[in-house]
Amino acid sequence: MRIVIARFPFDLTMSEVERSMTGIQPEPATGLCVTVGPHVYPVKQVGQVITRQDRRDFTAHEVGRALTRLGFTCHEVQPPRQEAFNDPAASLPWADTPLG
Repeated sequence: MRIVIARFPFDLTMSEVERSMTGIQPEPATGLCVTVGPHVYPVKQVGQVITRQDRRDFTAHEVGRALTRLGFTCHEVQPPRQEAFNDPAASLPWADTPLG
């Protein structure tokens, strides 16, 4: 299928993208991501691998639309929330006592 990323046309199939991503270690997933095989990749990482272009040359949504057209599932991944048990002030016994 012909897709356009950063004004350049590419003829790709789902299997070609999967083959290109074989052996590529996924970067930490935040923002717009795509599931390729058993891994979740940021779409910009996949875009860089399949187009061999710099990530600054295209947007995440541009690559996401192209990957969706090829049959992949794109989704937003939120960064992990910092829970209260990770807050150092929450574990200090004197943190809630008045100083006077």
